[in-house]
Amino acid sequence: MERAFKYVGASRYSMDNLFTKVGLDPLKYKVTKFFYAPSSIPLPDAFITRSFSREAWSKESNFMGFVSAATDEGKVALGRRDIVVAWRGTKQTLEWVNDLQFLLVPAPKVFGEGGLLPLFQPLVHHGFYNIYTTENPRSQFNKTCVRDQVIEEVKRLNISMKRSSNGKEFPVTAFPFASPKVGDINFHKAFSKLKHIHVLRIHNLLDIVPKYPPIGYFDVGQEIIIDTTKSPYVKPPGEVVS
Repeated sequence: MERAFKYVGASRYSMDNLFTKVGLDPLKYKVTKFFYAPSSIPLPDAFITRSFSREAWSKESNFMGFVSAATDEGKVALGRRDIVVAWRGTKQTLEWVNDLQFLLVPAPKVFGEGGLLPLFQPLVHHGFYNIYTTENPRSQFNKTCVRDQVIEEVKRLNISMKRSSNGKEFPVTAFPFASPKVGDINFHKAFSKLKHIHVLRIHNLLDIVPKYPPIGYFDVGQEIIIDTTKSPYVKPPGEVVS
């Protein structure tokens, strides 16, 4: 029934009231951009949802996340001016694991064409790469790929922040939560050479998703393990993907 609604695949809330609606302080950060991926990408419905409504808000695009920046009030409270890029997760629990193919492909739009022999090329998951780099000129939301949408907005915000921070560079830190692996051993090696990018992977002890794909893929960054069975605020037994 859900897929009959016209706003399936869109953000539930607008940029102006997103933080208020999800219970976050709306004054410390301001959402500056929503970003989208094409809905034509062949992935399980847990990743991409297509509306069957004749009045669908878009038949070509899916909301994938947002970019936000610290406000003046947020800068005072946090002690810094930063940019947050939030990618949404899947909308279902574990069904997608059985439907997802684990094919590895080169990523020239990320790493460049380069001169590396095929044996040394970084390879990434084909589905995630397609989400990241596919564009659709027919859609007003995807005339550029989601990667370019994010980079363009971060560059725009970064320019204004550098003006107020005397040109200082901003390090990048990622906090993937319950996230599957992305690439092969060469991807891991390429990532390890990036000195200003840091990854802290949040892994619930019961969650099997960070263990996928099981073969040919390697973790990057540092891992922090949490165990929700020890929390007095979580009802047992929980789920393996919670």
